[in-house]
Amino acid sequence: STVYHHTATAGEFLTFVEYDRDSDRLDRLGLRDLEAFVQRLARRRSRTSLQHVAAHLRSFLRFLARRGHACATLAGQIDTPRVYRDERLPRALPWPTVLAFLNAIDRSTVVGRRDYAMFLLIATYGLRTSEVVALSLDDLEWRAQRIRVPRSKVGRPLILPLTKEVGAALVDYLQHGRPDLAHRQVFLRVRPPAGTLKPTAATEAFQNWTRRSGLPI
Repeated sequence: STVYHHTATAGEFLTFVEYDRDSDRLDRLGLRDLEAFVQRLARRRSRTSLQHVAAHLRSFLRFLARRGHACATLAGQIDTPRVYRDERLPRALPWPTVLAFLNAIDRSTVVGRRDYAMFLLIATYGLRTSEVVALSLDDLEWRAQRIRVPRSKVGRPLILPLTKEVGAALVDYLQHGRPDLAHRQVFLRVRPPAGTLKPTAATEAFQNWTRRSGLPI
């Protein structure tokens, strides 16, 4: 993912300075080129997204400087847009809408059992989609009645109580919906190709059930 986003920014920048038409263009890069590029991206990106763009651009300019194609001090002159913690009010769906969404999921199907369990975890504990799809069978501590959510950035797991409702949804999915595969992740693909889920799959499932429910989400 990191490589993809870095190369995407570098490629967009090369297109912007018309590198394909003039390969010597990199030797003449200046602050005006960088400012114009960032301003162009700012029309369709948020400040948070521009923070990543600035980091990608700095890395690329350092790479160019080592290759002798750009001024060595150019990368250090890119400022990062300021983003302050809690500067925006958190957004959330009204709880009755959340309940209506969960009830709209068809749990008579294998996909429905899986998705209901996933979204019940998200609604109950406020988990991210990446945290839900990364859950393994070893993270479900049935006898202790708790769920262990790994958090690689923090270095220690988040321990949550396993509620009866969440436990029942997980059991229903594990017994009547989960494919019999060797993977240890709790949530797996139902349709071919077999394997684990990505966070984007949970997002797509949410959009799918939202359309089916007809709710104003």
